[in-house]
Amino acid sequence: MATSEEKQELVETLKGPRYYRVRLWGYGGEAAYMNVNKETYDFWKPITEEHGDSDLVNYAVIDDPDVYEFDNIETVPAEADFLAEDEYKYPWYEGPGEFCHQNGVEFGSARISVEEVNSDDYMADHIADVIDGEDLNELLDKVEEESDFEIEPKDWGEAELYSEEGEYVVQFYSSEKGTFFEGRFETVGDFDIKKLKAVINEYPNGEDIVDGLLYDGVDIENDGADTNGKGYSASVWSNVNE
Repeated sequence: MATSEEKQELVETLKGPRYYRVRLWGYGGEAAYMNVNKETYDFWKPITEEHGDSDLVNYAVIDDPDVYEFDNIETVPAEADFLAEDEYKYPWYEGPGEFCHQNGVEFGSARISVEEVNSDDYMADHIADVIDGEDLNELLDKVEEESDFEIEPKDWGEAELYSEEGEYVVQFYSSEKGTFFEGRFETVGDFDIKKLKAVINEYPNGEDIVDGLLYDGVDIENDGADTNGKGYSASVWSNVNE
């Protein structure tokens, strides 16, 4: 004989699916991490330490070497021209030595909204707010605590994200603010916060980035982002023990 819970689930199934839209916003950005040679490191490291990252940023964001606007150097020697390959200058977000790429909202600043909508269409009409701009970390902590930590709503991802990190690294970062994730999903019955899970990864710069959301074990596809750039930064480091 079916339990009352199973009967209720059958009733909700017969009613048909419910549709929801979820959005994450806050501060975050896009970053590229590139392995470079020692000559590149030896050229750029002292410049960034003495003068800051302005010349390295200009090198990365300007496509045409003829219009570089450097403050502290005259030119970039061939051995330090790490974005160039076969006479082609790659954009910073597609660098030839890239081993890791990040693009998302920083977990500590992320806020979440969930609304019920009338269909699974991208332009579906709003029905009701379910979660209205709550702090994502605090919300997931509450789910953990109320379940006596039997539910784990945070998936801390995989360390192998940057397992190919080499001896010398250049990082370029575009800082952004706005919506980094917007997706749609359907449910049987009401939205259940206990079925929501955030996938979070720690990147080489130490940031914890929300890389995705799941509902009831199913990935929610990100329909796109809408962010505003807040500036660029660049850094160079060595993993060699000297």
